[in-house]
Parts: sequence; C-alpha cells; structure tokens
Amino acid sequence: MQWLIDLLMLFFPSNCLVCGKRLHAPGDILCFICEMEMPRTGFGDFENNPVSKIFWGRVRVSAGTSLFRFEKGSAYQTLLHDLKYRGNRRAGLYLGRLLGQELMNTSLADSDLMVPVPLHRLRLKRRGFNQSELIARGASEITGIPVANHLLKRHSYQHSQTTMNRQERFENMAAAFTLGKNAPDLHEKKILIIDDIITTGATLEACSQVMLSQFKCLVYIATVSYA
Repeated sequence: MQWLIDLLMLFFPSNCLVCGKRLHAPGDILCFICEMEMPRTGFGDFENNPVSKIFWGRVRVSAGTSLFRFEKGSAYQTLLHDLKYRGNRRAGLYLGRLLGQELMNTSLADSDLMVPVPLHRLRLKRRGFNQSELIARGASEITGIPVANHLLKRHSYQHSQTTMNRQERFENMAAAFTLGKNAPDLHEKKILIIDDIITTGATLEACSQVMLSQFKCLVYIATVSYA
C-alpha cells in the first residue's frame, strides 16, 4: 500500500497549512513539527478550566474543553480559516481526530452521543458542509462516540457574530435552536456538544439550554479552539 500512498502524494501533493512544508501522508494538514508545536490548552476536563468557567452561573455544563488556543495573527489561525472559508474538509476531519485524542484522556470520552452545533439550512447550502459535523466525525473515529447530526435544529438565520460584543451575541443566539424531530429519549445520557471555536460561549449555551430543558441529562462541551 505504501507505493499507492507515494503515488498519490506525487500527483496530489499537499503542504502543511502552518509552515508550508511538503507533507508525506495523504489526509494530513500539518507536518509533525507543527502538530507538536500547536498551542494546546491542556485544559482536559479540569473543573476550573477557562472553558468550563465560561458557563458558570449561566447554564449547567458539566465540563468543557478545547484543543488549542486561538490567537489572532498566529499561523494556526489558518487551520480554522481554511476549514470554514476555503472549504478544506480534510482540515475538519484532521482537527477532529486531534480533538478526539485529547478527549480520550478525559471523562468526556464516556459520553453517549456527540452533537455538532447545526448550521441553518441556508448557510449549510451555501457552504456545502457543516464544519462542526466534520470535527465531530473526526473525533468519533478516535473515541467511538456516535454522532447525532439531527438532534438539534437551527431554525433562525443569524448574521455573523464576529463583530458583535458579548451582549449582542447572546441576544443574537436566543431561541435559535430547537430539538430535532423524532429525537430519542436522552434522560440520564451524557451529551457532548461539538463546535469549532468558543469565544463568549453564546452559541454553545443556547444549544445546552435546549438539551437541559428537554432532558434530565449531562451536557459537556468540546471545541477545537478557544479564543
């Protein structure tokens, strides 16, 4: 099989998204050195980590974590930009696998279901894919946690939150999500909600509220990046 891999890399070469060096395996987006030097948070599922603290006093999230720190101007910012705005689906799966490896060392690996934050159907049609779903699929490959794509539904089309302040983001996300049709009984289940990045936590709070209002369950949060 190695000859086939070498042939694919010869005719379809790819470069590391961070340093630009030639990669040697199909499916990779980072070279070994850049993957090792990724600014990982090391949050795990420690009770007082910054992701978990975002939800204190707002919604009953049992634990939260992120893979790496998002720093404006950092070369690693390219990873999410390539995924969301350049249609690099490989980046989503690759980052999901890295997140899955981090989750394996935490209590979040015992989750019953993995729920990606949904996109509105219009945004999904325009983009062609849901980046959170790709991340969840990659993480599922490592953890074995099944992905429930249609458990949550986004029924309102919000504009980009990039330029919004904290209060505006919460108002923008209020009542944006509902439970999908034919949702199973999730009482006493552990639900892991997956997204690409967490900033104020408004989107993930809204998703968590839906789950907790409908079921007596535990909700966990995991994202690729923490800003």
